[in-house]
Amino acid sequence: MQVIRAEKYGFCFGVKRAIKITEKIAKKNKNTLTLGPLIHNPLEINRLESDFGVKVQEDINNLGDSKSVIIRTHGITKQNLDELKTRDIAITDATCPFVTKPQKIVEQMSNEGYRIVIFGDSKHPEVRSVMSYSVTPPIVVGDLDSIKSLEKVPKKIAIVSQTTKQIEKFLEIVSYLVSNSLEVRVFNTICNATFENQEATRELSKKADIMIIVGGKTSSNTKQLFFISKNHCPDSYLVENENDIESSWFKGKKICGITAGASTPNWVIKNVEDKIKNL
Repeated sequence: MQVIRAEKYGFCFGVKRAIKITEKIAKKNKNTLTLGPLIHNPLEINRLESDFGVKVQEDINNLGDSKSVIIRTHGITKQNLDELKTRDIAITDATCPFVTKPQKIVEQMSNEGYRIVIFGDSKHPEVRSVMSYSVTPPIVVGDLDSIKSLEKVPKKIAIVSQTTKQIEKFLEIVSYLVSNSLEVRVFNTICNATFENQEATRELSKKADIMIIVGGKTSSNTKQLFFISKNHCPDSYLVENENDIESSWFKGKKICGITAGASTPNWVIKNVEDKIKNL
């Protein structure tokens, strides 16, 4: 069986940047916390804790004696950030610049009177952080049906997207809004790495007869890769590490494609690939 990696996969710029920042800060301060998991990959989070002592804390009011807090790649709400700034604590912002961009857009456009529409998952930490920058309640939609179900489409809209969403679905929503609103400001905030990884996965899944997508099962961008792959290759599987692999998946297969989410470290991808090759 031939094993092929996608042309683009794995760690994106924002994740590499955040991990580098976290390791540097943790070497200086052994009591460092991240507000929520730095990235959506439990294996890498465990490595940061075991190698650097970095712990995860979800509650801003339960920081204990820590004097060093790192803001996760997905960002935090504006209210929590303002609260942190009032405390005697060192704040390191590891928010991905591709997330900071829609935060600024939402704040500016809502101040100018536009109703904010966000294409994304309202429960995702990135979307929650972006939502908090709107001065009026934003509308969060997960698909075209969600926007169609609105009783009334606002007449003046600014739309952004969660950075890890599919461009095709974003454009469907934009097209509907343009046809049903007087003014629509469109900001494509899907990051380049997400787009490139998705395209590479789409192309590889068209010629593979089995696809392995490696990444955290709570990772939005990893799940998007899985959905794209599944459309072209029915035998697609999402695994967090090599222990999730089952040998029965590969019986009679000739081409195995491997891709990975933007928060998946290279050492995890290599372990998965090695196990497949050794089956």
